[in-house]
This record gives sequence, structure tokens and C-alpha cells, in this order.
Amino acid sequence: MSKAGLFISFEGPDGSGKSTQISYLKEFFEEKGLDCVFTREPGGTEIGEKLRDVILDTHNYEMCDMTEALLYAASRAQHVSQVIQPALDEGKIVVCDRYVDSSVAYQGYGRQLGGDVVSAINDHAIMGCLPDVTFLIEIDPKDGKKRIKSSERDRLESEKLWFHKRVYKGYLEMAEKYPERIIVIDGTGSREEMRDEILGHVSRILKERGIL
Repeated sequence: MSKAGLFISFEGPDGSGKSTQISYLKEFFEEKGLDCVFTREPGGTEIGEKLRDVILDTHNYEMCDMTEALLYAASRAQHVSQVIQPALDEGKIVVCDRYVDSSVAYQGYGRQLGGDVVSAINDHAIMGCLPDVTFLIEIDPKDGKKRIKSSERDRLESEKLWFHKRVYKGYLEMAEKYPERIIVIDGTGSREEMRDEILGHVSRILKERGIL
């Protein structure tokens, strides 16, 4: 599908600090008076949020890995159709907290369904709608897990460390595979250092696009 706007996604292990950096970016765009849509996955739509509740519910421990992958793809298909693609067609900037790379990392590598298998499933869900740029916040999964209280962890955040290490490996391999799209940010730096680096990249991209 054609895209008139700009699509930015944020990725990273659990506890990497994505939400904080997205909030900084939101402030930046508001100061510039740019027309933006901020959304998240799984979720982003009424249907998607209901699927999110099912996917992340810690009581759903019997969910099989393929069911999990398909539910993520289903939420994403609705998200792209109802929110992301229409916003891009209107020339807006879309910022998404997690997108298809998360499925490849978590279900493809973490659940060991295979990156190619998960990518194939999601090819139908995203209908050609890929981010223009993805910020991958890199942090050791052990350190990331420490940032989330055990009582506040969802079903995937509650997985064992070995699972999150496989997810992390998946992210690193994707960064090597798609260097033209994925920008790796050192997640061990301060919030301000990360913010300045991300905003520097965003400003450059906006200028290249003639948006700023």
C-alpha cells in the first residue's frame, strides 16, 4: 500500500524504556505542531484491546504458541486497517509502541516458531505496511526484567529469562538484517541521552522528508 505519511515504531525487550522515549517524542511533535497518531500493540483499536487482554492475561497459561502468534497477527490486521494505514494515507505521522518485529522476536525466536513462519503470517496482517524507521532500544533482558515488578508483569513479561534471551537474540539479528530501517539505541544510557539520540535521528528524517 502507498504511504503518504511517516511510520515510526519502537521495539525492545521488556523494561527497555520504550514508553518513556515515546512520551519524549510526543512532546517533541506537539511542540512542532505536527499531526501525529500514537498507538500501541497489541491493541490500538477496540477489537485489538480486547485481544490484548486475552494475550497478556496471566491466567491464560494454557495458550499454545501458534494461538498466541495468530492473535497478535489478528490484532495487527485490525490495527493496520482501522488506524495505521488510514492515518498514513492522510499524511500523518504514526508512532507505534511495538509492531511486527515484536512478533518475529517474541513468537518467532522466543517461542521458536521460526522467524520466517511468523513473518509469513504477518505479511497478510500488515498488507505491505512497514515502518519507515524502527528504534530498537537495546538492553540486556536480565536488566530489563529487573525494572518491572513481578506483581505487575503480564503473561509474556512473566516468562523465564531464557525466553527473553531468545527474544533479545531475535532483535539483534533483525537489526543486522535490516540496518536501513532499524536504528539501535543503547538502552543503558540515561533517559536524556537516549532522548537526545532519538530526537536527533527523528529531526534528520523529518528534514529529509521536508516535514520540518
